[in-house]
Amino acid sequence: MKLYHHPLSGHAHRVRLLLSLLGIEHELVLVDLASKEHKQEPFLKLNPFGQLPVLDDGGTIVPDSNAILVYLAKKAGRADWLPEDARGAAAVQRWLSVAAGQIAHGPAQARLITLFKAPYRQEEVIPRSHAILALIESELGGRSWIAAERPTIADVALYSYVARAPEGDVDLQPYPEIRSWLARIEALPGFVEFQKTPAGLAA
Repeated sequence: MKLYHHPLSGHAHRVRLLLSLLGIEHELVLVDLASKEHKQEPFLKLNPFGQLPVLDDGGTIVPDSNAILVYLAKKAGRADWLPEDARGAAAVQRWLSVAAGQIAHGPAQARLITLFKAPYRQEEVIPRSHAILALIESELGGRSWIAAERPTIADVALYSYVARAPEGDVDLQPYPEIRSWLARIEALPGFVEFQKTPAGLAA
């Protein structure tokens, strides 16, 4: 398998993390975001949306980080990471939607402002970030994992941008349940760290 990625992309990191947690051998292919390689041929042949990451599994091309998480869990036959039963699968899907929605438009955008001067408004994205973090904090109350009694791809999907939220000036100190949950993920065998950047509150 080849994973087209960039070390500062949380979307790419979540896929790299699952590949490692599942023990799947893979090759990392660096995409130069600074030169906009992701917006040029031949990358657009892999993903017409021009976004990272993309997985190439022997010619089967899978774009979109959450789609790749599903693909990897299914291909590996790992129902522990993606439940087969209706209730369990729905619980995971709920949080994949949060990762693609509130997390992407909250902590991820806040970090894009400080790292890349992205044209978002801090006064909008930081309150959005705290709103979703407060919900996650509440959901984690009394439980170890977000969607099941064990880690699933839902935890993997949420981890990267939540872990690096301080880089976008989003403080995690008010969220002890989240901080404990992050530590549990980081203690999993095969954990791969998301590259740290001295920005925002992490400067």
